[in-house]
Amino acid sequence: MRTFAGYIAISCIVAVFFTTLFFSAGEVKKAGEFQEALESKVSKEHMNVNRTSLMKDADGRVFSEINRPYRLYTEDEDIPDFAKDIIITSEDQNFYEHVGFDAGAILRAVVKNLVFTHIQQGGSTITQQLARNMYLGQEKTYNRKLTELFYAGQIEKNLTKDEIMEMYLNVIYFSNGVYGIGTASEYYFSKPVTELNQGEISFLASIPNNPGKYDPIKHFDEAKKRQERLLELMVTSDKLTEKEAVKIKKTPVHLKVKKTVEEYPDYAFYVEHELKELIGEKEGFADELADAGSEEERDGILKDWDERFHAVISSGVIINTALDPAMQKKSTKALNDTLESTELEGASASIDNKTRKIVAITGGKNYKEYNFHHAFQAFRQPGSAIKPLLVYGPYLEKLHPSLQETIDGNQYCIKGYCPVNYGNASPGMVTISQAFAQSYNGPALRMMEKVGVDQAFAFIRPFHFQKVNKEDMTYAASVGGFTYGMSPLEMTDAYTSFIDGEYTPARAITNVTDSEGNLLYQWKDNATDVWSKSTTAQMRSLLHQGAVSGTGKPAYVSKPYVGIKTGTTNQYHDFWVMGLTDRYTTGVWVGHDTPENMSSIESWRPGHRIWKQIMQ
Repeated sequence: MRTFAGYIAISCIVAVFFTTLFFSAGEVKKAGEFQEALESKVSKEHMNVNRTSLMKDADGRVFSEINRPYRLYTEDEDIPDFAKDIIITSEDQNFYEHVGFDAGAILRAVVKNLVFTHIQQGGSTITQQLARNMYLGQEKTYNRKLTELFYAGQIEKNLTKDEIMEMYLNVIYFSNGVYGIGTASEYYFSKPVTELNQGEISFLASIPNNPGKYDPIKHFDEAKKRQERLLELMVTSDKLTEKEAVKIKKTPVHLKVKKTVEEYPDYAFYVEHELKELIGEKEGFADELADAGSEEERDGILKDWDERFHAVISSGVIINTALDPAMQKKSTKALNDTLESTELEGASASIDNKTRKIVAITGGKNYKEYNFHHAFQAFRQPGSAIKPLLVYGPYLEKLHPSLQETIDGNQYCIKGYCPVNYGNASPGMVTISQAFAQSYNGPALRMMEKVGVDQAFAFIRPFHFQKVNKEDMTYAASVGGFTYGMSPLEMTDAYTSFIDGEYTPARAITNVTDSEGNLLYQWKDNATDVWSKSTTAQMRSLLHQGAVSGTGKPAYVSKPYVGIKTGTTNQYHDFWVMGLTDRYTTGVWVGHDTPENMSSIESWRPGHRIWKQIMQ
């Protein structure tokens, strides 16, 4: 009698429970609004699963996996039927029959939970679990469970069972930061899910039920026991014969854990920066920003741009780059080895002369991804490294002198501005070639005066130096005096104009595709003629002389062609070595984050050492 009364009581409580759920929180009153919002949110076009994007080097090898969680999306046709069968048997045996929720399972769960003071069992279908993972989180409350039912019903309206299964198998958690069965296959067995045997598939299927308890790395034996229980359940459900289950149980499972790929952080971080620029150019954000009429409008555009960038990164794109791993390793080693025992910082960039692609870039000593990147985020005074671009190139282009033409090498003043030569040298009359090789300041100022400040600056306009402004248009710029200066990457990029007289912005990204190989983004840069053939030839001759007998001599390397120009700023705050060979254009900057006088180490020439090691 007591048992019977107990069942009656439970039935009443269940009825009250469901009534309370459906009428609590004003759900009836808000039903129309809720359904409208639900239909908008739960639709095919909005059901996007965060995916890991991949960066590939020039040879198509993955060197960085960006965006977390770690998820390599796997299409339905690539997921073995056995994987689907064992998951359905384990999680939701009525998956193909129900409409998003299993009434019987819910009732059993409610009855069980009434015995306890908190939720013990959820009775969730695969569709409900998908709704929870996609939209609701893992909170265990009755209100959330009710909301889960509505979401599950809407998912069933919009997706086929196969689409639900595909998405579910891509969102579930497999421990160790791994999401999705395809990712789990690559992570735990270092091969695609299509190549797994049934023993390996069933082993993976044991993890999602309790990723902590069945972590294959920490609790292999527990995961193996669960695998065997799942196989027994398959036999009970007539999905396997006893003989087949025994055979699968005996199949050896050998983990071959694959570490996530995070190589070349200097290059990877710059690629992310460049991708955002590429998206901004192709989708109009950059133009909108330039036309913004107020700070409020500007902030809104930047917010939209940032959200779009993160949406692209989260969609699982393939970012193909020009990275040359050998050149990157050499650059990183040169910087770290040279600066290791010092408090100095540094940066370098190397560009392929033929393709105008960035093949290597270093962001700082022992650089860690997302730290301040000195190659493109540090803007420093360029010193004499600016002279080829702002003084000698324009002077040769406008006045067409011979390199043996003489010019007064002594100190010169214009309107009270009187830069001195290095070491207060007064060499008298010198040839243009000598003035360049020894980097005298007097001749540089005289040349700019003859060209004119406006005309000189017009020649560097194609390089789009980010921080150069009208206030910089003074005679002080002839020897490197700027308000903010240039980044090492900007300077290296500008020096590529001395390859053949043309300038094309140097890029790291060759193109961006989706996971199927469809082209999404690609730079479409046009070459700009900066220097005539005669000026280019003369500039290459001057740069070569600078490498052979001038200030660049300590960095000289034996190549079919080598040209170098150095730069040292006032009070020795910055050391620059800029130059090119027949194959690469490379720039190196060395200094401190907070400028300090480096005169005591000038003779050690750290910038020269780094440049030489990279270019040898």
